[in-house]
Amino acid sequence: MNRYQEEAAKLKKALLKDPFPYWMGAILLGLLNIVTVIIFKSGLGVTTTFSHWAAWILKALGGHPENWVFYQSESASKALAAGFMRDGGTMQNLGIIFGAMLATLLASQFRVKKIKNSKQIVAAALGGIMMGVGARLSYGCNIGALFSGMASMSLHGWVFMFAMFIGAFFGSKLLVKYFI
Repeated sequence: MNRYQEEAAKLKKALLKDPFPYWMGAILLGLLNIVTVIIFKSGLGVTTTFSHWAAWILKALGGHPENWVFYQSESASKALAAGFMRDGGTMQNLGIIFGAMLATLLASQFRVKKIKNSKQIVAAALGGIMMGVGARLSYGCNIGALFSGMASMSLHGWVFMFAMFIGAFFGSKLLVKYFI
């Protein structure tokens, strides 16, 4: 193997196999947030778009989400009217989903794991429901409420961080006691 091939192998390992340092992730997330604000005129967010997806599906099935209080606001009604493929949040979420899948495949980390027992399914379902409801009640998820909120120096981002640490502490205690 010549020097060029060795260097290429090292670079491939560094980019695709080895974890990035935390500081690099922080810098990349900060830059991504800046680009997102420039392009979409709002910070990063995930869960509001999931609400829009459900509303678009309901509308396609004959429902009328435009009558809901949530869709009376200017930004939400614009998102509902814009549709799936013209929504910036949809593009962000699809980018997250396909980017994570691509990164996993490139790093050869994709695995289909056997579910251990029904307790694991119930815990995952309840955890997902609680996170979804909590995200909608708290002005977004850890991306929209925490990351974008703190980046814009909004009080809600800092309150979210404090509450998230408390919730994570007690949640980890419950997880260890009942599920691990």
